[in-house]
Amino acid sequence: MFTKRKTAAQIAAGIRSGAFSAKDTVKNALARARDVDEVLKLNVFLTRADKQAMEDAERVDRDAGALERAPLLGVPFAVKDNITVTGLPTTCGSRILEGYVSPYTATAVERLRAAGAVLVGKTNLDEFAMGSSTEYSAFGPTKNPLAPELVPGGSSGGSAAAVAAGVVPIAFGSETGGSVRQPAAFCGIVGVKPTYGRVSRYGLVAFGSSLDQIGVFGTNVADAALALRVIAGRDDRDATSVDIEVPDYVPVQAESLKGLVIGRPKEYFPPELDPRIASLCDRAFDRFRALGAEVRDVSLPHTSLAIQVYYIVAPAEASSNLARFDGVRYGMRITGDGLRGMYEATRSKGFGPEVTRRIILGTYVLSAGYYDAYYRKAMQVRSLITDDFDETFSRGVHVLFTPTTPTPAFPFGSKSDPYEMYLSDIFTCTANLAGIPSMSLPIGRVDKLPAGGQLMAAHFDEKRMFAVASALERALGLEAHR
Repeated sequence: MFTKRKTAAQIAAGIRSGAFSAKDTVKNALARARDVDEVLKLNVFLTRADKQAMEDAERVDRDAGALERAPLLGVPFAVKDNITVTGLPTTCGSRILEGYVSPYTATAVERLRAAGAVLVGKTNLDEFAMGSSTEYSAFGPTKNPLAPELVPGGSSGGSAAAVAAGVVPIAFGSETGGSVRQPAAFCGIVGVKPTYGRVSRYGLVAFGSSLDQIGVFGTNVADAALALRVIAGRDDRDATSVDIEVPDYVPVQAESLKGLVIGRPKEYFPPELDPRIASLCDRAFDRFRALGAEVRDVSLPHTSLAIQVYYIVAPAEASSNLARFDGVRYGMRITGDGLRGMYEATRSKGFGPEVTRRIILGTYVLSAGYYDAYYRKAMQVRSLITDDFDETFSRGVHVLFTPTTPTPAFPFGSKSDPYEMYLSDIFTCTANLAGIPSMSLPIGRVDKLPAGGQLMAAHFDEKRMFAVASALERALGLEAHR
């Protein structure tokens, strides 16, 4: 359906050389965004920033000399609509933020703009990033550009679709339990979750504060690496961001992975795994061996508890974070019988069923008499999951490789049972619980649908993760898209 388009690196190089202008590039991206939503009806964008985008593009063309070294000169990008941008609505895919316009811009967006990139719009998502299919948006579902009858994944389905449909070469999503990597796998693109603390969360609307991160989608590994390099680093406005040197992530094309050890965790290859996805992973392991890497079987024994832990910790933190949406300070206000009545009416009307479900669950596990039995115990098991990764990496394993998802993209409405939907995150939520970097890249097709392979590395070892991903991307070549 979609022809091959220029990467972010190619766009920046073309504008820098004068082969084409930022204005024409952004104009084409905005036209593509309109076609995707108005003609193809994919419902990717909640807000398009046409006027501001064209002004920014003209400024890039005027200042191209001064911005010559800007790594993303004139590159159009999109952001998930739970990331703030001054003067634009921030809906979080929810009715409760109706009419809210942000008075400030997220640090990650500021840094991408400072590198010459141009924001073209804000994308659809599961309400407050709670979902795995982008079916739970108050503004309707986003469709998968590769197969519109299927979901694009979630919760960052709009951003993944914007890249997969060729509107932009890079986009921001957010991750709490796999919400960048899973839609990247479903849409056949690259999605990256950095180490917790590597990228500022300032301007990201909080869901689960100990889990949330801004992540990056790219057309290929190099684009994702370039975008992450720009936004990574300490930010004084986010106390959880870490002051650690940020290396150049853009991988140098290495001919060999000799000396590297790739771990194959047995818990991520259960008998129930779709055998076609398992076969694609086996092919990837063969490529690693051919490049000189050692593939080693490893065990992460507490993996089986990850979904249970995640769906205690994340709702608990969500119930606290979402208490601020009460009709007093932001967005929607529904009058009721006194202050309590206004709270109840606003929250009942403003929140959708999945957000309501998680708030109720989170409030329960934090309540008196249940905190120790649920939340405290979950945090203890979370530490064991983190220890599994730390121990594996300390024993000479450099990166882990697994499937990103247990299945390809699924049809709308096919996972009506909440727990069945939650299992979509079974291979991804462990990296969020442990805070380690992880990414998904295309490794092949199942019934013409993309399948993703997942790489995980030790804390702050994104550079090595990108190098391995780039080597696999080259080794698979066209096979990754067939």
